[in-house]
Formats: sequence, C-alpha cells, structure tokens
Amino acid sequence: MTVWRERVQRGFEGMLALLMAVLVLDVLWQVISRYGLGRPSAWTDELATLLTIWVAAVGASVGFARGAHLGVDVLVARMPERARLWVDGLVHLLVAVFALGVLGWGGWALVSLTLLTDQVSPALGVKMGHVYLALPLSGLAIAGFALEGGWTRWRRTRRGAGAGEAAR
Repeated sequence: MTVWRERVQRGFEGMLALLMAVLVLDVLWQVISRYGLGRPSAWTDELATLLTIWVAAVGASVGFARGAHLGVDVLVARMPERARLWVDGLVHLLVAVFALGVLGWGGWALVSLTLLTDQVSPALGVKMGHVYLALPLSGLAIAGFALEGGWTRWRRTRRGAGAGEAAR
C-alpha cells in the first residue's frame, strides 16, 4: 500500500466514522424528541437524509479501498494465472473510468448545477451542491484507489508474482 493510498483511505475511514456517529446521534434525538418529549424536531429527518447521502458515497470509497465490494469471479477463477492478473488490472481500470466519468464528472455537473441554481434544503437551508459534493469526491477517491490497485497488480505481473501475491 502506498503512502498516498494509506493516508486517503484513513482519512475517508475517519470521515465515515464521524458521519455515522453524527447520523446515529441525529436519529437518536429524532426518536427521543418524537416519542419521549412528544415534540418532533423539524430538522432531524432532513439531516438524516443528507448524512445518508454522504455515508453512502464515502462508504463506497472505503468499501472499494478495502476490497469489500462483491465480485463474481466464476470465469476469472478458471483462467490461467497470468490472464487472471491482467483481467484484474483491466477491471481496476474500468472501475477508475466509471468512477471518474459517472461519479466524478456527473457528480461535478450536479454540484455545479445545484450551486448555480442556488438550491437549498427546506428545513436546514443547506446548499444542495454541498450535499452532492460527496459524489465527485467519492468518484475521485475510488478512481485513485482503482488506479493504484491496478498499477500495483500490473507491476507484480511484470515481476512474475503469483496470483496470490497480486491479490493482496
């Protein structure tokens, strides 16, 4: 693992932990204010929704960095060792292209549009562009993790490392 990847991954893991802690406290306050005090808070539901967007995007980045996303390897497992390494590298490249194109570019277009039109959330007054900023940030992180992972596998392939080595 490179120093860059380790720092970014730890940063995203810390951000995810903080976002989830705030989300738990928000939902807890929502339940207490509604059922315990009989006076539901107007902003907790919206905050939970906005936090969930960030948790999903940042969590996707952390999940990819840890290799926690599901993958179907029925065909790849039957390939020769060298072919498996190349397919794994190609998959990482395709993930990077998707992350940059859809999450990065598409997410930035959404951020720009919502900031330009000055859209705000009704209860909290948060600019929606700031909420949607989670998408391009996540896209950049996933693309970086994918490119770094693909590059690492390609280098190990060039050195003749086995499939077990390249999978790490």
